[in-house]
Formats: sequence, C-alpha cells, structure tokens
Amino acid sequence: MKPEIRQQQLMNRLRAVEREWRVDELARALKVSPLTIRRDLDALERAGAIVRTLGGCLGLGRTQNAVYQKRVATQFELKQAIGQAAAREVHSGDTLLINEGSTTFHLASCLGGCGPITVYTNSVAMIGEFTRFKNVRLFVLGGEYHRDLYYLGGGLMTEVLETVCADTVFLGADGVDARGHCLALNPDAAREARMMLQRARRKILLADVTKVGNRAGNVYGMLQDFDLWITTPGMPRTLFKRLRQSTTVREVTP
Repeated sequence: MKPEIRQQQLMNRLRAVEREWRVDELARALKVSPLTIRRDLDALERAGAIVRTLGGCLGLGRTQNAVYQKRVATQFELKQAIGQAAAREVHSGDTLLINEGSTTFHLASCLGGCGPITVYTNSVAMIGEFTRFKNVRLFVLGGEYHRDLYYLGGGLMTEVLETVCADTVFLGADGVDARGHCLALNPDAAREARMMLQRARRKILLADVTKVGNRAGNVYGMLQDFDLWITTPGMPRTLFKRLRQSTTVREVTP
C-alpha cells in the first residue's frame, strides 16, 4: 500500500472516532509495523493534520482547528516534560482546576495514573483526553466557545468559577516577563486566569523557557502568586536567580 493511501486511511479513522489513537492499535488496524505508523504520523504532523501525543496521536477531527494544533505541537518536547512533571504533583482524591492552554493540555494527557481525581477545565480539547481515563471525574466550565483556541470563556464561565473550590490550580502563561509578571494573550483570558488563581489552595504555573522574556499580553498575576513554577532549562542565570526569589522554580529536562 502506498504511504499516501495508508495516511488517508489513518486520517479517516481519526476523523471518524475523535479520540487519541495509540501507535500499536493503528498498526494492528492497518496491518503494518509500529515503525511504519510512526513514519506516517511524522508525515501527517509535518502537514499539520494531527497532533502527536505520548505514544500516539490526536486528530481534532471535524473541527480542523489548525491554530490549536499548531499551539500544542510547538515546543512539544518541552511542554510534554512539564506535563509529566506536573502530573507528579497530583494526588489521589485531589480536585484540580486546569485552564485551557497548549502546555496544560500535555498535563491532561498524563493524569490517567493519579488515582481518583476531580477536574474542572474550560478546555474543549482536553475533553477527549479525559474520556480515556476512568479515574477522572470531569466538569467542563461552561461559557462562550472560542473557536480559534478551542476553549470556553466569558462571563458565564466566571460565574461558574465562583462555585469551584480546588486543591490545586494549574495555569499556563503566554509570557513571563523579567519582572515576574505572568501574561495572557488578551484581557478576557487574563481575567479568567486571575479568577482561577483565587479558586485553589495550591497554585502551580506551567511555562517553558521560551515564554520567559515575552512581554506581549495582559498581566493576570505575579510569580509570587504561585507556590511552584515548573519550567525547562535555558534561562540566563542572572534572570533565573532573580525570578526564583519570587517562587519555587523547578526545571525539568525533556
């Protein structure tokens, strides 16, 4: 079978059943080796048709959300390492609040082995991840659907947030500037993140080193608002020393 035909068959499956597909099950379904499937997935990822996950791939199906796919795929290894480290901060019985984002998406994919947990999120993309895990009791924070970034927000969501009381909130950031400001892309996202910070006992920031120094966006908090910042190496040492005075910083290597 030609690679183009096999890759089309792969996409047909991803669009028909909108969930994460594992490499081994795709190999069995198409009667080829896992190595062949990985090569096909590499080609589909380069074409922007899928998002790779740990051990498989995610097709966003009929949504064809190229903007969101690109966000999740950018700095994939860095975000994946942060997601794995963040999952180790979760304990059985915890109630989590997770905002939408490309880094927090990688946390969602790692929560299957944490024991029974409850999750509140405004991310539409994470719903497919959590449906794989029997240990997760999921609540979706309602609101206006933002088609480009695949999440729910607005006034309705903030009203629902007022009723939530979580053990830990995991927030991403579109930037962390040299003064320790945590930034979101727009005022609405900043307001929602600010409210999420108020709804949990423990607060953890997930932002890789490529976000450091980015001053574009709207301030939703400061590093000192967080109990822990999980990031990746590569920060200039002088800046690292200055920022870690505000919170505990943990660097994880992909």
